[in-house]
Amino acid sequence: MRGRVMALDNEKTYAAREVLITGGLGMIGSTIARKLVDRGANVTIMDSCVEPYGANLFNIQDIRDRIQLNISDIRDKESIKVLVRNKDIIFNLAGQVSHNDSMNNPFLDADINYIGHLNVLESLRRFNRDAVIVHAGSRLQFGRSEYIPVDEKHPLRPRAPYAFNKTAAENSYLFYHDIHGISCVLFRIANPYGQRSQMKHNKYSMVNWFIRQAMEGNTIKIFGDGQQLRDYIYVDDLADAFIAAAANSQCHGEVFNIGSGVGTKFKDMVEIIISTVGRGASEHVPWPANYINVETGDYITDIGKLSKALDWKPKTDLSTGIRETYAFYQKYRQHYW
Repeated sequence: MRGRVMALDNEKTYAAREVLITGGLGMIGSTIARKLVDRGANVTIMDSCVEPYGANLFNIQDIRDRIQLNISDIRDKESIKVLVRNKDIIFNLAGQVSHNDSMNNPFLDADINYIGHLNVLESLRRFNRDAVIVHAGSRLQFGRSEYIPVDEKHPLRPRAPYAFNKTAAENSYLFYHDIHGISCVLFRIANPYGQRSQMKHNKYSMVNWFIRQAMEGNTIKIFGDGQQLRDYIYVDDLADAFIAAAANSQCHGEVFNIGSGVGTKFKDMVEIIISTVGRGASEHVPWPANYINVETGDYITDIGKLSKALDWKPKTDLSTGIRETYAFYQKYRQHYW
């Protein structure tokens, strides 16, 4: 294997590495950036700042002088072919974030979540085959859970354009790995939440949206009986896994499910938020038509493959994560509302 990739086996060698984070002004990307600048990496953040996604300049305010920022779009071939050159690691996190919006505008979703990622891969093939690239997929790629916990061998039966475009992109990464030798790591993420997430709408990170509702004293609507199980992963744990996997050549060319590995009833998640914030209430309402069509049933992540590959386990339980997230928005809500 190429020496440049082998040198990344030790996570500490991020010092002086050239890193590109697309979608880097969002929750996950900015968390990765903050961790990597502390390790001495030379970080470039690229973000299109397209509404209504999660880009927020405040997410990097205190590290702004330690990173490079480029306002661009993964669909812009000319920008991408320049930005990927000479990069050691690319965290390709740019994306359309709403599965319901993908139902209303499947062409936009395909343009960003599939064609945009294909554009990055093709630029790597042409200009930088030595880079390692990480893709952020979704647990929604599985569709309805046939069993839990869900491992990487579970059938993929996406129920919305968002999910099948994520799957198409994942297959493209594997193709470029197998045929063109592009080193990639593929994640299928459960339900991420935490600090620095957008708080303006409920299209991404339901936990964060519910924290806002509670902080404003509103009533949180629970679809159905609220017994459905979900797996929620705190952004810091997620970022740590991304960073470690990119730096481990044994993870390259592999697909990993990532979550907390713990199932929580939806209604219990809501109760934790209300109790933590000390405001708000909840009520049960029927499932809306635009949600029931993508409802997947209970979901818990089998994190066994990832834990074995990286000796990684989440450090933050849901109660602690919600408490830390609430404390962050208490302090900085004017930058996110």
